[in-house]
Amino acid sequence: MRKIQVEKWKVKTSAGDEVEDSILTILNVLLSSRRPEEMPRGLDNFRLMQRLSKVFEKAEQTGILELEEADYSFLKSTVESGIPSIWAMNKNIASSVDAFLNAKEE
Repeated sequence: MRKIQVEKWKVKTSAGDEVEDSILTILNVLLSSRRPEEMPRGLDNFRLMQRLSKVFEKAEQTGILELEEADYSFLKSTVESGIPSIWAMNKNIASSVDAFLNAKEE
């Protein structure tokens, strides 16, 4: 099990509105921006995405992202292979991604 503290920060949208971002936003964007042919298919992966959805919802409420090792490994590989390098210019994103990648197994 990996537990990651969900740190939130404010960002301004192009419309000038202020919204909150967090590691959950980063992970959701990385998952949803993958090309359809890169997304895993099949019932096992369907259940993986269902588990992630529930874990993300719980983390929104508790402020702690709790992932089983298989789910963490999947998300970690998604981050490692898909994160745009320019995102490192944002200190909040860089800090949250580092915290995610360095989460210790409990």
